[in-house]
Amino acid sequence: MTAESTVPSPAGQPDLGGSPVSVLPPRTGPAPLPFPAGRPAPPAPSPLPLLLADAAGALAGALALTGVPRPPLFAALLVAFSLLLRPSVGGPAPGAGHLPGVLDELPALGARTAVAWLALAALAAAYDPRHALAAPVLLLGFGAQTAAGCAARGAVRHRRRRALRARPRAALVVGPAALARQVAAALLRDRTCGVRPVGIVADGPDGGEGLPVLSRGDEVLRTVVRDGVRDVLVVRPVRQGPSLRALAESGCAVWELDAEPPGAPAPHGWQRLAGFRCRRLSYGGARTGGARKRALDLAVSGALLLLAGPLLLACAAGLRVSAGPGVLFRQERVGRHGRPFTLLKFRTHRPADAHEAATRWSVAGEQRMPRFCRFLRRTSLDELPQLWNVFRGDMSLVGPRPERPYFVAQFSQTHPGYAARHRMPVGLTGLAQVKGLRGDTSIEDRARHDNAYIDDWSLWRDVCILLRTAVTLVRPTGS
Repeated sequence: MTAESTVPSPAGQPDLGGSPVSVLPPRTGPAPLPFPAGRPAPPAPSPLPLLLADAAGALAGALALTGVPRPPLFAALLVAFSLLLRPSVGGPAPGAGHLPGVLDELPALGARTAVAWLALAALAAAYDPRHALAAPVLLLGFGAQTAAGCAARGAVRHRRRRALRARPRAALVVGPAALARQVAAALLRDRTCGVRPVGIVADGPDGGEGLPVLSRGDEVLRTVVRDGVRDVLVVRPVRQGPSLRALAESGCAVWELDAEPPGAPAPHGWQRLAGFRCRRLSYGGARTGGARKRALDLAVSGALLLLAGPLLLACAAGLRVSAGPGVLFRQERVGRHGRPFTLLKFRTHRPADAHEAATRWSVAGEQRMPRFCRFLRRTSLDELPQLWNVFRGDMSLVGPRPERPYFVAQFSQTHPGYAARHRMPVGLTGLAQVKGLRGDTSIEDRARHDNAYIDDWSLWRDVCILLRTAVTLVRPTGS
């Protein structure tokens, strides 16, 4: 929770007073391309078949335990160890080229199997030395599980590879026309990659033959709908950032392809597609927390509303005595996806009219403000009623700070990336606020930190920001 300082207009911005209040559309910022919104993202392959393959391999290895005491218990432990040692799988590259073969997986699978059997042997010996597994049992079980696991996983990968080759996924190639055409031609020649380029998105036609070059939004939209495009392959360098975000929001997966000549090893996290280095790009705020973030909001805001009840009553009583009736201040703010909502605060200032309330940047610290109101501003206690906004779901505990429609419209036009802040629910506090970006500070810096928070979101990051906010409330530095 933060308070804004007294400034006539945001840092580095022209004075916006006197302009009419802007009314925002449901989504802030003009959409660069009218793509159909709301399509689900391409589904990831189910992990269940590989889980069953690993479990089948462990059960095959457990057949070597028939001569030892309590074979069902040892078999269950072996299956549990084998599944716990499975590596976490990141998002796969498009097509079939990323699927490893049996020999590719053999070293890693053999290492995990060996660790599982050694852990089982150590546990059996620690439980009862008489139950220690003999070396022949370990070797036989290790060999059987490795062979069966490789065969089962190979069957799953083979089936997926055949399905992708039989029905390649339609894709657009985005980038400079000449380079994008070379990449598309290479993908079309490699029939095993499972990707079928259907068009090239570039600034203008290059006069070449083959796939059409799409330079207008309606052409791209027509191709996306007609061919069911679900993958977008971006060839570096590229300048279509807003268009890529629109494609991602329409349900396409966006991938970056490195088509430069080889020279340096691939950085960590890159995969291969038809020989090109490839990695997934994040657009559209895919990591917004969902149920986990909402659960944290409900638990913390509900608990704070109960605990701070007496404090809320005291603040309301103090305001009633010092500033007269009307202790709550209601103001329209812009929330997630540009949807407006009514924000609640304690009334520490009475604007001259509705126009001043909607278009004046801040009024904190004015001389005519009563001393108790200045105290509420300085300690951020005036923002306690926003806990009810969080509990209702209008806001989140952590997120970009909500702003009035007038300023959102202005900042979205003058600062690239400002409108993208509304990918995530707005919050009482955020990364920009705990870094001191409040009041008379750069709007560009705020937008950059807010978007960085959204791109790198994690639940633990929310907890850390809340703890840092609590420290600033204990040590208020003034508005």
